[in-house]
Amino acid sequence: MENKQTNIQILNDLIAINNDRIEGYEKAIKELGGKEADLDTLFLSLIDQSRKFRNELGSEVQTRGEQMESGTTTTGKIYRAWMDVKAAFSGDDRQTVLNSCEFGEDAAQKAYRSALESDDLSSYLRELITRQKQELKESHDKVKALRDSVTA
Repeated sequence: MENKQTNIQILNDLIAINNDRIEGYEKAIKELGGKEADLDTLFLSLIDQSRKFRNELGSEVQTRGEQMESGTTTTGKIYRAWMDVKAAFSGDDRQTVLNSCEFGEDAAQKAYRSALESDDLSSYLRELITRQKQELKESHDKVKALRDSVTA
């Protein structure tokens, strides 16, 4: 059974994690300073992916008569982990950046998994969130494979 307020909270939490993800990848690009063109290209595509997801989720919030979240997850939710990732950049080398990005991708997966645990989601929202989670998992796996190739 759909609970409008719970759904809006879940959607806004996922919007916030996507906002965090955008900021994280923008920071990663900045940290690398153009030295890793392949990562810049990947990170730009992941930024675009999060913008697309944020807009899809935001449309659902607005359809329900509420305002879309515009901030990040600094409100103390379990999704705070991405903020720790952004603070964890201690170097500008490929391995450090990929380690941090993979940690952030883990946080995004956790956020989506938590959202799907709610019994209050409508079937439509469950399908939307499940699709986004799957696409994020594919992105996670790309980042992880790149990280593993550096540490191998």
